[in-house]
Amino acid sequence: MREEKTDYLQKKANEIRKTALAMIYHAQSGHPGGSMSAADIVTALYFEVMNVDPENPSWENRDRFVLSKGHVCPVLYSALILKGYIGQEEIYQLRKQGSILQGHPDMKKCPGIDISTGSLGQGISCAVGMALAAKRDGKSYMTYVLLGDGECDEGQVWEAAQAANKYHLDNLVVFVDNNRLQNDGFVADIMPSMDLRVKFEAFGFEAIRINGHDMSEILTGTRSMLDSKNGKPKCIVCDTVKGKGVSFMENVASWHGTAPDTNQYKQAMKELGGGFCE
Repeated sequence: MREEKTDYLQKKANEIRKTALAMIYHAQSGHPGGSMSAADIVTALYFEVMNVDPENPSWENRDRFVLSKGHVCPVLYSALILKGYIGQEEIYQLRKQGSILQGHPDMKKCPGIDISTGSLGQGISCAVGMALAAKRDGKSYMTYVLLGDGECDEGQVWEAAQAANKYHLDNLVVFVDNNRLQNDGFVADIMPSMDLRVKFEAFGFEAIRINGHDMSEILTGTRSMLDSKNGKPKCIVCDTVKGKGVSFMENVASWHGTAPDTNQYKQAMKELGGGFCE
């Protein structure tokens, strides 16, 4: 059953990649590289781990998800479409005036968005607030947040991490999409982040490092964190590949925020298994 489950989730992650790329192509705007690298993490959360109800997006006891790296919203929007929060027709509405799918997640427009994000470094602070509220209100929901490794250049990330440690937020799980690239190049060249697992541990987190494209490792690592109620916030550093799944996008910084042209789109979709080529 475990092999069947991981196979199902890997196929779902591929659907999410294709849907996100279709959105970006039709908008001719967006961020494909980080959307592709985060797809497996987002898939595991929405289709296996999180306790959510698409029919009741504002359910008080739902688990919360914060996309702190808000520019990769196509991957989140794709999960919301495939999960049934919003309609399939929204694929063609990304970044259009008046659309519920703006260039960064907007909780006032799109069902299933727990917090508006976009300014890097701020999402984890919101997630800390959500987790703290659950603790103080005696609620059992978990809060999950997805950071970029480039985003970890921001000092606010570490201020939030200190607060998570101070308030013993073991109901907070931080995922780092560690794809080694940011807008201007390699993270190691721009602002070395050092070993993020060790760094989060130094800030009081229980932290592990996994392959962020291995669904079995994602699920096993997440479950181990959920089973650990030791008063420590959790961090899972996920080693990923920017542009994962599309050969000419992988590990190329210029695909951080560039939409494919028609020929590139067709090639990418062919590599991902076809679909959305109209």
